[in-house]
Formats: sequence, C-alpha cells, structure tokens
Amino acid sequence: MIRSMYSAISGLRNHQTMMDVVGDNIANVNSTGFKGSAVVFQDVLSQTLRGGGAATGALGGTNPAQVGLGARLAGVTGNFSQGALQRTGRTMDIAIQGDGFFVVEQGGQMLYSRAGSFSVDALGRIVTQEGAMVQGWQAGPNGAVDAGAPVTALTVPVGDLVPPVMTSEIRLGGSLPADAADGTALVSTVTVYDGQGNPADLTVTFTKTATNQWTATATQGDPAVAVALTDSVLTFDANGELTSPAAFQMGIAAGQVPGLGAIAVSLGQAGATERITQLGGKSTIKVLDQDGSAAGSLQSFNVSQDGQLVGSYSNGRTRVIGQIALASFANPEGLEKIGSSSYRATPNSGLAALGAAGAGGRGLLSTGTLEMSNVDLAQEFTNLIVAQRGFQANSRVITAADELLSDVVNLKR
Repeated sequence: MIRSMYSAISGLRNHQTMMDVVGDNIANVNSTGFKGSAVVFQDVLSQTLRGGGAATGALGGTNPAQVGLGARLAGVTGNFSQGALQRTGRTMDIAIQGDGFFVVEQGGQMLYSRAGSFSVDALGRIVTQEGAMVQGWQAGPNGAVDAGAPVTALTVPVGDLVPPVMTSEIRLGGSLPADAADGTALVSTVTVYDGQGNPADLTVTFTKTATNQWTATATQGDPAVAVALTDSVLTFDANGELTSPAAFQMGIAAGQVPGLGAIAVSLGQAGATERITQLGGKSTIKVLDQDGSAAGSLQSFNVSQDGQLVGSYSNGRTRVIGQIALASFANPEGLEKIGSSSYRATPNSGLAALGAAGAGGRGLLSTGTLEMSNVDLAQEFTNLIVAQRGFQANSRVITAADELLSDVVNLKR
C-alpha cells in the first residue's frame, strides 16, 4: 500500500510537468517562431518478487513476478515542424520556408532563431526585437558575397554611394519600317555618362537610303555636333534580318563624345529576341539600354529568396549589399531553449552548418511574412484533458491506499 502511494506520487509529479508543458504551449500559441514541446513518460525500476525459472524435464518454466515503482519523465521533446506563415507586408519581416535558423549574436554568443521580425538600428545594423545582431556576409565593392567566409553582423550602409560608370555600350532594338520611302529619317536619343557621371544626350538617326538599306548618323549636344559612327550602313535580307554590319555592331571612337571612351552600339545578334529588324508597319526602333550611370545613393533595399540584400540606388541601379546566413543542425531537437524563441547549440545538437538560404538543405526566405507558432490548439486541449485525468487518477490511487491503511489501523479498536 505504501508502495502504491509512492507510485501514484510519481504519477502526480509527471502529470504536473505535462500540465506545465501544455500550459507553455498554449501561452505561446501566438508567439512568432515558437516551436511546441511534448512530454514523454516511462516507467522506473520494478521490484522483482520472483525471478523467472528455466524449464526442466519435470517442471515447466516460470515467469518473473515484478511490481512497478511508478513513472518518471523520460524527456521533453521539441516539435520543429513548419509553422503557418502570416503576411505582414513589412520589408524586415522574414520567414523561413523549410529547415534552418537565423543566426544572431547577443552578448558575445551565437544564438539561433526562427523569429524573423527584424529592424535596422541607428548604426545601420540589422537587429532582432531584443537587439541581437543578425549575422551574414557583407558584400564587396562589386556586389560579390563570399558565403564561405566567417559571418559578421549585417549592416545596411545608409547613404552608401556608388561611383559613376562611364558608358561603354549602347543596345538598340526594334524594327525599321520596310515600306518607308527613301529619305525617311527615324530618330532615337539616349543619355550617356562620362567618368564623372556627367550626362550627355546622344542622338542616333536612321535614314533609309535604298531598298533594304539604312544609314545611321549620330550627333551630340545642343547645338548638335556630329559624331562619327563606324560600320553605320545597315543592310537587311528579304526576311528583314540584318546582314551587315557583319558584327551586328556600330562603333564610336574614344573622344568623339567629350569625356567618353570608345562606345559600342550593339544592334543585337541574329536570332536574339531584342535585335534590329526591318519589317512592314510602324517603326518600333528604340534604345534598349546603356551601361553607364551617374553616381547614386542607397534609397531602399529588399531581401531575395536566397537572403541577398539588394540595394536600390537613386541612379536606378541595384547592387547586392549583403546576404543573410542560415544555420542547420544534424539534430535540431538537441538545441537548448533560452527564451525569445531563440536556441543555443549543445553537444547533442551538433555544430551549426552555416550557409545561404536554399542551399545545403536550408529553406528559402519569404519577405513580408512571419512564421507563427506551430502549436496545434486542438491537440493541446486534448493533452490538457489527458493530463488532468491522469492527475485525477493518480490522486484516486493515493485516496484508495489511504483508505486501505485506515482499515488496517482500525483492525484493533
């Protein structure tokens, strides 16, 4: 009877722990990036009243007789399944679709989290709501990121300037009208930039000189100053495809436009989607692009699926300024919870394998969304009932054992 009381007490303690875990899960049903937990029970050492006996020729074998001594908590396991994604529309809210953890540094230690509600502090660093610094790789001057290098605190270079780029190539495309009369002139204008980012307007005029033949001329500035074009006679075949110049390119020598070097005027390769052709109908000739730009300052940035921070500059250019790092573990359930939906590595979790999103089994990033708690309320309320009934049943065992003891005490009156 005393033995049954102690067994029931162990059951009470275990179900109290189960209530604590369920209560914590329900309390964090709306916590960003929270991962629920579950308890696992197992029995403890059993007292052997009689051992098992081997069978002989005269007697059969006997089974052991044992009385269990209660239950104990085997462990509290974490559930790292994907939580639902909630749309927020905020640029710095980022969720992980798949496996992996954000890497943050706080108080000199590396922590790992699925909660992606970030912001930019006064020093331009990307931080969590608790002030932990998000880790990743800062891009070099050319926008290249070395994902194999050690991670550092990611910084958004507020007010960052990109130097001007001198124009070296202009790309033209569209169609010249095959039915245009000789002498028809069509004009396209493009802004080019010198090494200091100063703009200059360059005008290219296409004049029909014969059947299937156009001649290009160029001028610059106001008043217009002629600019020499090499390979400026464009010839088309019966299908409207460009046959000359053979390199599908015109050229402007260095110095023809003040402050600029040589400029290649690309007409598009044969078969390319964007190329110059001669077809019936209206003219669609246009400047597709030029590779120069003025100096620009960082205006905004966004985060791509692979975690790259892509900055948008005032000159219309974009450039990678950094990349968010993700960590994966051989055994995520071995991580230690430390609060704020963050975890710390332990010997049983394995070392953090750092890398870019979308690589090495790590998930992709979704901007403007947050991963919600993966707690299933229906399951938790069921567990709540199970814990409550388990507690009640063990308390009844104690009551029944007490009544038996009372009967023993009252045998002699």
